[in-house]
Amino acid sequence: MKIKDILKSKSKELVNIASENTTKLFDYPKIKSKQLKDIINLKIREKAIIATKARLIENSKNINDFSDEDLEIIIADEERKIVDDLKTKSLVVALAALGINFFV
Repeated sequence: MKIKDILKSKSKELVNIASENTTKLFDYPKIKSKQLKDIINLKIREKAIIATKARLIENSKNINDFSDEDLEIIIADEERKIVDDLKTKSLVVALAALGINFFV
């Protein structure tokens, strides 16, 4: 190979490496954001399962009395309650930070 060809191939390799690193750099926040969402959803799921167990104990029921689909519906309902509660608390905190009374 001639020196020109070697330089061209090496420069193409460098451009490819640089473009890959740039792509990774711009994907990093997206990846971290997805990981954070997954962690939050997992924590909400854990709290929903605990709330479901407490709900079943209050009603003197056993987990084995329900099918998997029924338990999934109950857990989804508890997850919705937790998310709604978090939204409400976030709104109250934001309004308090602005000095607006929410309960007027």
